[in-house]
Amino acid sequence: MPLTLASLAQHSALKLTVLAGRDRLESEVRWVHTSELEDPGPYLEGGELLLTTGLTLEVGNPEALRAYVRRLTAARVVGLGFGVGVGHDSVPPALVDAAAHCGLPLLEVPRKTPFIAISKTVSAALAADRYKAVTAGFEAQRELTRAALAPDGTAALLARLAAHLDGWVALYDTSGAVLAAAPEWAGRRAAKLTGEIDRLRDIQGPAGAAVTGPSGSEDRVEIQSLGTGRRPRGYLAVGTEERLDTPARYVVNAAVALLTLSLEQSRTLQEAHARLAAAVLRMLLDGETGHARGVAGVLYRGLLDNPVRVLIAEPGDDRLGPEALARLAERVEAAAARSGESWLSVQDAARFVVLAAEGATVLAAAADLAEAEDALSAGLSAAVRPEDVPEAHRQAERALAVAVRRGRNLVEHGEVGLGSVVPLLADDAVRAFAEGLLRPLREHDQTSRGDLVASLQAWLSHHGQWDAAAADLGVHRHTLRYRMRRVEEILGRSLDDPDVRMELWLALKTEAEGDA
Repeated sequence: MPLTLASLAQHSALKLTVLAGRDRLESEVRWVHTSELEDPGPYLEGGELLLTTGLTLEVGNPEALRAYVRRLTAARVVGLGFGVGVGHDSVPPALVDAAAHCGLPLLEVPRKTPFIAISKTVSAALAADRYKAVTAGFEAQRELTRAALAPDGTAALLARLAAHLDGWVALYDTSGAVLAAAPEWAGRRAAKLTGEIDRLRDIQGPAGAAVTGPSGSEDRVEIQSLGTGRRPRGYLAVGTEERLDTPARYVVNAAVALLTLSLEQSRTLQEAHARLAAAVLRMLLDGETGHARGVAGVLYRGLLDNPVRVLIAEPGDDRLGPEALARLAERVEAAAARSGESWLSVQDAARFVVLAAEGATVLAAAADLAEAEDALSAGLSAAVRPEDVPEAHRQAERALAVAVRRGRNLVEHGEVGLGSVVPLLADDAVRAFAEGLLRPLREHDQTSRGDLVASLQAWLSHHGQWDAAAADLGVHRHTLRYRMRRVEEILGRSLDDPDVRMELWLALKTEAEGDA
């Protein structure tokens, strides 16, 4: 309990007498200071009991005494102790009136009570109060530690922390989603602070913020990042009606340390899971589904007993891509933590592969973020049996290749077969091939009669039907036959070869797409 002026006034050994300001005796005494200066304010911090014998005071000047009391009040002094029997036999009445007028508690200190006795009493009380606070803090830390070791350690720890602070607490994942809150009603309140998490996420290393609570509450909320690396592993929010005092802050710091330790241990476990996931995925891709089920055991809880899908994501930007890939991995991990779904993933600097059940929240979260990230490209397979994971992986690879070629963030396997094949091939390499293949014909058309390119396109579009193609061009079929022989001579290739016809048609379509 804080030391007050009332407890000092009631101390039997000090024999202090209250002369003014009785209604403010519950003020907390933070320290004792002795000064004979007319203006001790520059040397005070506020909250002190000031002791003086009045040697330098103009006791016969009421206005000077009123100014002295006003200066003490401005310095936030909680009380004035006037020692009698040294410079003055009694407390000057004008000083009593001035203290009463300003509401400043005034205590008479008898000659037999040395100032040092008051200082020792205050010092001992403050030390005892601090010891009690530290002891309570240590006990609270022990309670939090015991809670953290319970089967549902995180939830138990949050519940104990909220009870100790007489407030509410919430744990967020790296995306700002609420993982757990205590008491139960706090989840809705905590969810309204996601925007604050977004602002902290851009800060590398430890970060914290003090904010006002969401609308409708008068809480003071403090948010602290969790984790020891450059990227936080989560966030802890603490909401209370009053500002946290020192003992409460000790307890919050202990909770942050315990949660950080839990998250770091979880990261070590996740790294082990990642290695196991890579091994399981390799077995599936090698067609060893039975061995994969045996290795996965209960860890993936029936994941390989139902249809699954594969998502492959790659960074499309050398500078921003790795960060986007890390955000994707965090989003998938957070979604899995909330849903409790079984899934496996393999990640390195070049790509992120996810295997999960058809319709899983994990896949939806991954697909949503991949589609929103300009620095990522991703492909998603169709649903297949676990035995067909190699095919699903090939489907995801093909969909990823289409996403890269089309400049899309996400392409699903079902989209690959839709539309024309030309846009899939119309990259720089294909355009260069088309230009090189048709260049001899275009050079001929620029210097000679015949219009071989247009004739070739008409003939191919009519599937080699001479009369229809010639009619389309407005020439005789013999003229068209002559032009096609010239095409074969210039290119050195036979139009009877279906591969040649296919390449020429794709070259013409590629150039047409480029012109469009």
